[in-house]
Amino acid sequence: MSTEAIHRRDVLSAAGTALTTSLFTGRVRGANDRISVGFIGIGAMGSGNLGYSMKVPGMAPVAVCDVYQPHLERAEAIARKGGYKVKAVTDFRDIIHDKSIDAVCISTPDHWHAYMTVEACKAGKDVYVEKPSCVYIEEGPKMVEAARKYKRIVQAGTMQRSGGYFKKAVELVASGALGDITFCHTFQSGLASRQGFGNPPDGTPPADLDWDMWLGPAPKVPFNPNRWGVKTSHFPTFRYFWDYAGGAMTDWGVHLIDPIHQCLNEVMPTGISAQGGKFYVTDNTQTPDTMLATFFYGKFLSSYELRSCNPMPLLGLGQGAGTAIHGTKATVFVNRRMCRLIPTDSKLPNQVWEDNDEMRQMNVPHWINWAECIKSRQRPTSEIETCVRSSSVCLLANLSLRHNLRLDWDEKSWTVAQDAVKPFLKAHYRSPWKLEV
Repeated sequence: MSTEAIHRRDVLSAAGTALTTSLFTGRVRGANDRISVGFIGIGAMGSGNLGYSMKVPGMAPVAVCDVYQPHLERAEAIARKGGYKVKAVTDFRDIIHDKSIDAVCISTPDHWHAYMTVEACKAGKDVYVEKPSCVYIEEGPKMVEAARKYKRIVQAGTMQRSGGYFKKAVELVASGALGDITFCHTFQSGLASRQGFGNPPDGTPPADLDWDMWLGPAPKVPFNPNRWGVKTSHFPTFRYFWDYAGGAMTDWGVHLIDPIHQCLNEVMPTGISAQGGKFYVTDNTQTPDTMLATFFYGKFLSSYELRSCNPMPLLGLGQGAGTAIHGTKATVFVNRRMCRLIPTDSKLPNQVWEDNDEMRQMNVPHWINWAECIKSRQRPTSEIETCVRSSSVCLLANLSLRHNLRLDWDEKSWTVAQDAVKPFLKAHYRSPWKLEV
């Protein structure tokens, strides 16, 4: 990797904070030490992560936290079935400040990710945090700064980096098999119903839900079933409200753009432009059902498209989502089911890797990687800085769409040139929550 690329990867702060340490230097754990993990947020993702952790040798769940009582009861049952008895609490601070807990997994709604990660690092905990890393551009560098300052191992939930198909894509790009790369393309497609998630009225939160703590640093608003989203759908609908997340762009978009960064040395775009809207779905969610974003990376262009109202896959491949990297010699297409090398010369056969159980595995290998790095103090596969970059690209696309502006990104100062958008890069936390490293 070039010196320039290394420099780009290590600079994340306009204030010049010390973010350039290349390796963590925390306490080295013995190979036989058990890693005690507390889980904050035990919804769909949190329950999955709890299950993955119990498949990792030398790692043990010891505590679970959620503001919704049925989630706690379900998590206790999952742990009990795996042979573990866990402490159940409703305040995440009880886990963060428990000195018997070595590491925490944060699977809360997105608007809590940055605050809890920073606080966990300050308390001496290693962290596994779900993607996107944050909901405001300003939050990302503070997460990286906290990891560096407190010498913590922070693994992000971009688990595809541990999957065999994605590792094969990295290998193919690194080999030069694609030739010169000038364009990348990501997509997700599906067919939503016109009524979407419906239009439930505001009302009283369930008696077994702490709505104020769920909101945390987000604005105080009345309870709405879709803002909460737990009982509305298998997919938490909080993701489609700007106060808590960034819609499909920060949900699937991070997973689709992250392989491009992984394959092409973690570069950031310098120009971002996006358009879209709710053209079909009539529910009370806020984020687009259709979107197109383009990113100028200096030596190549990339695009992201969201089609919630048409399920046709890209290139006839992908079953609804995928990433394509196009070169002069070949294209590599990758998603969670396959990796395919498609030569530009139509006379040459495609090379296809698919239906491989070992290559399909992502989550448990990702957790094993985190556990190994907690002991070795080496950077994990999805070290937090990588996820901050992929998440920030998606956040910038949303800002471009919402402000109807092409954004010019200055990576060195971690800001945009457009003054009208700069206030929206900053985190706006409801009192008493403050993001302080």
